[in-house]
Amino acid sequence: MVATPRPASTVVLMDELSRVYLTKRPVTMKFMGGFHVFPGGAVESHDHLAENDYVNSDEVQLSISLSYYIAAARELFEEVGILLGNTIDGFPVILPKEKRMKYRNNLQKGEISFIRLLELEKLSFNPLCLTYFGQIITPEISPIRFDTRFFLAKLPQGQTPEPDRNEIDGAVWIKPEEALTAFENKQIKLAPPTILTLRAIIDYQSSGVLKMSVKREDLMKLLKDL
Repeated sequence: MVATPRPASTVVLMDELSRVYLTKRPVTMKFMGGFHVFPGGAVESHDHLAENDYVNSDEVQLSISLSYYIAAARELFEEVGILLGNTIDGFPVILPKEKRMKYRNNLQKGEISFIRLLELEKLSFNPLCLTYFGQIITPEISPIRFDTRFFLAKLPQGQTPEPDRNEIDGAVWIKPEEALTAFENKQIKLAPPTILTLRAIIDYQSSGVLKMSVKREDLMKLLKDL
């Protein structure tokens, strides 16, 4: 039986030097252990939102479900501690380290939702701080499948990534082309979606157009070449 793809979000975090943030999954993980990936994960039930005063969605026309944006923001905060939110007055938010760690732990355990975090801290989340640029669906041959939406986010002012050591074995800021070179030289392991994402970012940096159009044939060819 073919597995049904699970909705998911992936975030390419970029700094002012146009480097992207890649994290390394522990080799002990059953799924893509030892691979360098972008922060992300499955859309959870509490990522779906009907109406909320802390998410600026009323005047925003999104081409995909808001739940993908919320999942992207939540995963980015859970995995590397980057919080995409502002104060109600519009200023960048910087939570004390102890509070950040507490919220990240609560989110990972499912004790609170990302929306609840916004409510508790009286923060505002604008989905447009995440730029949606593509979709990849895991091929049918895989026993674990995702329908993943990809986003680009700029590193917020005053924040620095702090990887969750339970899920991440290491992390690096790196130029997209340098990441692909390291992969070609067998210095790091990259899965096909990550390779295609890096190529899309490189195209964006040269053309100014951020878009990733992926066909099943593209994924199958990369899988064959690995």
